[in-house]
Amino acid sequence: MNRQDLNPTAASILGFLHEGPLTGWDLVNKTTTTIADFWNVTKSQVYGELRHLAEQGLVREGKTGRRERRPYTITKSGRAAFSEWIAREPGEKTMRFPLALTMYFGRHVEPSRLAAFCRGHRARHVAQLETLQGFVPVLQKAGADHELAVLKLGIGFHALVVNWIDDVLKKPDR
Repeated sequence: MNRQDLNPTAASILGFLHEGPLTGWDLVNKTTTTIADFWNVTKSQVYGELRHLAEQGLVREGKTGRRERRPYTITKSGRAAFSEWIAREPGEKTMRFPLALTMYFGRHVEPSRLAAFCRGHRARHVAQLETLQGFVPVLQKAGADHELAVLKLGIGFHALVVNWIDDVLKKPDR
C-alpha cells in the first residue's frame, strides 16, 4: 500500500494502534476524546476503515473478547504505510463550522433567534476552552509536546470563536 491509498481517517486509526491493540469501540472513544475537535471521525467510519485496513493487511484482527469486541493490532506493513503517510506534506485545511454557515445566511433568520444561536455556541466554546486549558499542565508534566501543540491550537480556536461571537453580539440588531 502506498500513501495515496491511505486516507487521513485510516491513518489516524493506524496512529492510535501504535500505542497497542485497540478494539473498534476503543478507537471510537479515542478519536472522540482526542482528535474530534479538528478531525471528525464517525463510528461507522472507524469500523469501515478497520475492515478495509484488515483486508489490506495493515492491521490484524484479534480474537473476539468481552461484549463481542475484537482487538486490532497494527502490522509491520501498517507501520510502514503510516510512516509513509505521516511523512508527507499535510493537505490544506477544510473547515466545517455550522454557526459560520448560519451566520453567512443570517439575513434569513430572525435576529433574536440568531443571537440565541450565538449565545448557545458561545457557552459551549467557553466550556470547551476551560476543559482544554485544564489539560495543559497534564500534557506539560507528561512531556507530550506534540499533543500540547495541538491542544494550544484548540485553545486558540475556542478563544477566537468566543471573541468572534462577542463581536457579532455587539451589533444592535442582535
